[in-house]
Amino acid sequence: MNTKSKQGFTLVEIMIVVVIIGLLAAMAIPAFQRVRENSIKSRMDNDARQLASAAQQYFLEHNEDHVPHGYEPDTGLLSDELEPYLRQISRGYTSVEGSDEDADIPADPDENGVAFTIAHPLIEPDRDYGPEGHFLDLEP
Repeated sequence: MNTKSKQGFTLVEIMIVVVIIGLLAAMAIPAFQRVRENSIKSRMDNDARQLASAAQQYFLEHNEDHVPHGYEPDTGLLSDELEPYLRQISRGYTSVEGSDEDADIPADPDENGVAFTIAHPLIEPDRDYGPEGHFLDLEP
């Protein structure tokens, strides 16, 4: 009597496992990307509120209607004018710009209510914020 036992998996069993893993990945990856995008938007909103608060402090203490600012994407550090009020915000934004041509943050928003814009490479379109740092959804 020949009593050999089969050990291992067949090709069909391995292919079924691969297909199941592929289906799970196909469902999980878009959900993960949405969660990541939402967390970046939340971070941008929080940074905008802090930036607007620092700009308001600058306006009050210096009696000016614009705050010159700079933003270093690698470190998140802000310009010397805002440093006493806010040292840095999150890293990785491609730009943090005011609504006027100088890219200063104005005390008064433009005709659409935009005071400044924050851009991130993973978020389209750029996010516009009012003078208090609230997000302005200008998409039609």
